[in-house]
Amino acid sequence: MKNSDNTSIKNSQIQMRRGMLEFCTLLTVAKGKVYASDILESLKEVDLIVVEGTLYPLLNRLKTEGYLSYSWQESHSGPPRKYYSLTTKGRDKLTELKKTWRSLVESITNLI
Repeated sequence: MKNSDNTSIKNSQIQMRRGMLEFCTLLTVAKGKVYASDILESLKEVDLIVVEGTLYPLLNRLKTEGYLSYSWQESHSGPPRKYYSLTTKGRDKLTELKKTWRSLVESITNLI
């Protein structure tokens, strides 16, 4: 396989993962109040490597759109931390994204 083919495949993989980031972030936050670094670690554990520069704008957008809320909590090792949780609107969105995901998996499985 040529180097340009490898690059093209890598780019496709990156785009697929990027498209799933919002869904995966909401799934992570749905487990309970989480700090941004907890989200990064959770995604890293399942091989979805995300950098802070990608996550923070996403969290801000999800908050602005009403899917997330946050609260400040004191930290034993530094300044207060912002912990995120799902709003009712966020839970509704996540429910719809799960339905979409299941349908998409079924469709792709049928193609394979």
